Order: sequence, then structure tokens, then C-alpha cells
Amino acid sequence: MGIDISKMRNIGISAHIDSGKTTLSERILFYCNKIHAIHEVRGKDGVGATMDHMELERERGITIQSAATQVTWKDHTINLIDTPGHVDFTIEVERSLRVLDGAILVLCAVAGVQSQSITVDRQLKRYHVPRIAFVNKCDRTGANPFKVRMQLREKLGLNAYLVQIPIGLEDKLEGLVDLITMKAVYFDGDQGTQIRYAEIPAHLQADAAKYREELLDGLSMFSDELAELYLAGEAIPEDLIYATIRKATIAEQFVAVMMGSAYKNKGVQLLLDGVMRYLPNPNEVENVALDLDNNEAPVKLKAEDNLPTVALGFKLEDGQYGQLTYVRIYQGSIKKGDELYNSRAHKKFKVGRLVRMHANSMEDINEGYPGDIVALFGIDCASGDTFCSPSINYAMTSMYVPEPVISLAITPKDKKSADQMAKALNRFTKEDPTFQTFVDPESNQTIIKGMGELHLEVYIERMKREYKCEVETGMPQVAYRETITQRADFNYTHKKQTGGSGQYGRVAGYMEPLETGDYEFVDNIKGGAIPNEYIPSCDKGFREALKKGSLIGFPIVGVRCVINDGQSHPVDSSDIAFQLAAIGAFREGYAKAKPCILEPIMKVSVEGPTEFQGNIFASLNQRRGIITSSTEEGSYSRVEAEVPLSEMFGYSTVLRSLTQGKAEFTMEFEKYGKVPSSISDALIKEFEEKRKKEQH
Repeated sequence: MGIDISKMRNIGISAHIDSGKTTLSERILFYCNKIHAIHEVRGKDGVGATMDHMELERERGITIQSAATQVTWKDHTINLIDTPGHVDFTIEVERSLRVLDGAILVLCAVAGVQSQSITVDRQLKRYHVPRIAFVNKCDRTGANPFKVRMQLREKLGLNAYLVQIPIGLEDKLEGLVDLITMKAVYFDGDQGTQIRYAEIPAHLQADAAKYREELLDGLSMFSDELAELYLAGEAIPEDLIYATIRKATIAEQFVAVMMGSAYKNKGVQLLLDGVMRYLPNPNEVENVALDLDNNEAPVKLKAEDNLPTVALGFKLEDGQYGQLTYVRIYQGSIKKGDELYNSRAHKKFKVGRLVRMHANSMEDINEGYPGDIVALFGIDCASGDTFCSPSINYAMTSMYVPEPVISLAITPKDKKSADQMAKALNRFTKEDPTFQTFVDPESNQTIIKGMGELHLEVYIERMKREYKCEVETGMPQVAYRETITQRADFNYTHKKQTGGSGQYGRVAGYMEPLETGDYEFVDNIKGGAIPNEYIPSCDKGFREALKKGSLIGFPIVGVRCVINDGQSHPVDSSDIAFQLAAIGAFREGYAKAKPCILEPIMKVSVEGPTEFQGNIFASLNQRRGIITSSTEEGSYSRVEAEVPLSEMFGYSTVLRSLTQGKAEFTMEFEKYGKVPSSISDALIKEFEEKRKKEQH
């Protein structure tokens, strides 16, 4: 066995845009001797951060793809995955969380818990990922880690306790007080590499004692031994405190708050100690697979190398040497030359080249151990596939993939671009499940769909750079839906006589609005009015009719179809006859059920200086936005609103000019809402004109 699993951590760094995730991961690589010089995200040396290796990421100074790397800290192996903060790249965060055992939630000491921190926290909770919090940027004007700690409690409902307090803040940040060892810690040398312990400065002793009391009081809930010593007022051994924090963190009932400034090289080493001490190893996290040969019964996986292999391919990348598949091994091991089975594609394959990744460079290895994250070369598979030993047939539960909400038409400028475009789209859709593409049968245009304007912009930009493919883009299209607002009956007979056997079927019943879900089929046929073998045909017909509504040709949602009567013919009835009868019946009912149009409503959060708050309000109101809350913290304010997606195009440009470039916004899909009648009429008119044109 090559690696001691108890000394292994799979962790991710997740946070809001611009709270310093990538800067922090640069420092971690540096202190773990993985790189020998530090580069900044927006550095003058033009190198850019190691983890942001796409040209595009360097230009925009943002992280787009999560990068994986492995480092060693004090004999512990840490697999580190840097995830993007932009909501448009949600899937990157989701797929990383799927394979992580713990996370560092990075927050900005000035801005605190921002809209995106809330989204990230929701994702961490969905996948039950234990976390520690790191309050970064304590050197910035207006930094207040104590306020951030309160926000973690109030806004995210986390049981957060300080394990450190700062010595000085803003430009006077000198070091930290460790509340567990009760020592002051300073980071000396050019790059903070020499750690110096000293007595706590006199003016901070009272504060340190107060926050330590709080911490011990909070921990006494999780350990009887600690509680007894605490109540008796006796000294509590450090090891006991560490063990209790670890236990409570892994149970997701406690969050240790650490702090510092990655940019100024303060506090990063202590954070690494925290990762080692408080976050779980692969054995301490419960991972479950479903046994496909046994009715998807759940099976607990153990990180032991003598058991049959189970691994999850969580991310694909197309490198210059072919397709690279990142794999997290949950059980067993993967060796060169092993035969593995892909349980989704039902195919066996041989492991050829096995590598360990470090951002975008790699080293060849011969074996991957349980709990490890490695990459395989040249295997044909999709994101989220499970690989296991041929003797078993397991599948890991898949990731949650949100539906795309925005689409664009793209046309290549010339023949060469057309071939390259096909290649690019093929690769991007394999890599990213939230990015979809199809050809519109009516206009014959290629349509791409994604999670937001930035998401699609980045892909179009990547086509240009990586594939030399010039494309023109059409107007962004919103994914509207149609639905019904009242109950309506239908009774439709389909008959067709053309010599020989004809087609005959009658379907009767009613449709009504469905509160939750898109479609439900209810069979209330008594006495065989429609023979049993044709019931699925009716369901199939209804599903076919849902694909295109009659108002503006978008899919129909929120309908329950109930059939309670009908009629068949001994010779002329068939599967197809009943499908067509059901389609006819659906259209007849739909026309009477007062159909209406729904549009995607986005949850928009705008942050900017308070002096521009009026402008921000006005800009959201003009876009049919409903403002749900606004909060002011010092000179900054945040406005949250629900705004229809169709009104949000080009908002970033408008917002910049209204606020002198000082405000930023994020948005994510919230729900579908009804379109106001004036807009609905315009949409219907436009659809009818388009249809008339096509008929001519």
C-alpha cells in the first residue's frame, strides 16, 4: 500500500468571485514547495496564476475550469481542487463537490457573506461537505473578520466559532493569535515563510481570553470530557480541543473560522494545519454506490485496496494528447493494464496511461490508490460515468445538472469555420453537461444553450482561440414555457379511411393545471373502453403534444392529463391511431384551458457603493424587476431582485455606466413566472408572423 489514507485529504476551495480563492491556492502551492515563485492573478510579471492556465482565465482574471493538483503538507497528501466562483460555471463547482471530502469556504473580510457565498454554501450542504472558513483580505481597508463570523451564523445558519483573532487589521495586520495554543503567530521573511511564535500582545489578552471562552463553550456540546474539564475550570489539553473540533466539523455541526491575508502571505500555513487537523480523510466520509444488478440497492464503499474497484469519472478535458478523464477512486485501486467496466455504457476497457495532474502539467504513475484523484487517458466516456471491476455492476449517484436558461443562434463565417465549429461543440458538450447544442429544424440554425450570457460568451471566445473558428451570433433567446390556467375537457375521435384497414381511436377526459412537476398522466379508464395495450400510446401522444405549444411554439409544462373514456375498433385501432387521437384530444383541450406563457425569472443580486443605490433600483425597476430585499453595510449596499431573464441582456454594460464601473451583479435561475399580457400578446403576434413567412 503506497499511501496512508488517514493522511490524505481531498479538498476544494470555494467562494464568491474576487474573494481571493486563486491567490490562496497559489500560496498553498508555494508553501507546500510545489512552485518556487508566487505569481499573482493580475500580476505584473504577465505569468498569471498557476491554477488559471487557460489564456482566457488570465485575461479576465477569473477561474473558469476547476484545476486539480496534489500537494504535501507535513507528511499529509492534499488533493486540491480550485473551483470557479461565477454562477455561470455552476456545473464546475457541482462536479468538484461531488468528489471532495471537505472544503475551505473563503470569504472576503470586507464584503463578508456575498450572494454567491450563499449559493456555494447551499451546494456544500446539498453534498454534505464539511468545511472550515477562511476570512481572507484582512489587510484591506474596512476588513472586519468579527462581522463576517456573525454573518456566517445569521445568513448561512452555520455554527461558526473563531479559532484565531487578528493582531491589528487593515494596513496594520501583523499576525494572528491562535486561540487554541494561546500564542501570537507572526509570519516573517519576504514571503512569510518563517513562522514565529510569541506571547500575546498585552492589549489583546482580554479579547483572546473572551473568544477562547466562547470557543470552549461551543465545543463543550460535542465532548463530555471537554465539558467536564471546562466546567471544573481545569486546563484543557490542546489535542482534546483539536479532536473535538474535528469530530464536530465532520458531523457538519461546527465551522472553525480562520483568517489572514493570502496576498500578504499571512495565515496560510495555519490554514493548512487546519485542513490537516479538522477536515476528514476519505475513510471518514460515507460514500454510497447503487448496485444495478440488485434493484439499485445502496452499497457502502470502503477505501481499501483489496476490494473490487469503484471510481467516478467526474470531469473530462480534451488535451493535446486526446481525452483526459479525471477519476476519483472510492474503493479498490486502478493499475496500468487493469480491465474496468463502464456501468453506464456497459462496456469494458483497458487502463492504458495513468497520470497524476498538477494544474496543467502531469506525471505518469503506475497505480492509483483508494481515495486518490488521478486521470486516465484516451477513454471514451461521459462526465459522471462510474468505472468498476468487471465482477460488479455499481453506479455512483449522478450530479445535479440544472437546466439551461438561455440560448443563442450561431452561424460560422466560412466553410473552414463550419468544420471547426462542429469539432468544438462536440468537445464542449461532452465536457460540460450544462452547455447544450442542437440544430433548429425550422430555421436550420445551430443553437447553443447555457446558464447565462458569460457562460456562452466564454465558449464562443474559446472557439475563436482554440479552434480558429469565427462565428456570428444571433439574438439571445429565452427558454419560454407554456402552461394552462384552468381545467378543460376533451373528447376527440381520430378516424382515417384509406382502403384496407384504417385508423380509429377515441380519447376522452380532461386536463388540469399541475401544481408541481411538468406532466402527469392519470388512467381512469373503466371497463376497457380503451384496451390496456393502447393506454401507453395515449401517454405517448400527450407527451408528443407537450413538446410544442400552440401560443409561441415552446414546450408545455404543468399539465395533468386524465383519460376516463374512449372507444376502439377491433380492426382499425392501432398504437399510432391512439397516439394521434391523444394529440388531437390534447390540442382540443389546450385551446379551451386558457393557456398562458411562462418566462424564466432570475434571482439577481447587485452589489455596489451605497451612493449608487438609487440608480441600481431604477435600473432593476425598468427591467420589470421586483426588488425582494436591500441591505446596507457601511458604504456598500446589496440589492436583491427577481427579474425576467429576457430583460437582463446587456445589463452588465448598463450597470457599469450607471455606477462608474463600481458595481457588479450575479444572477441564477429562480423559477418560471407568468408573462404580463402586453408582452405575451407581442410574443404571440411575432410567432404568428414568423409562421406565415415560413408558409410562403
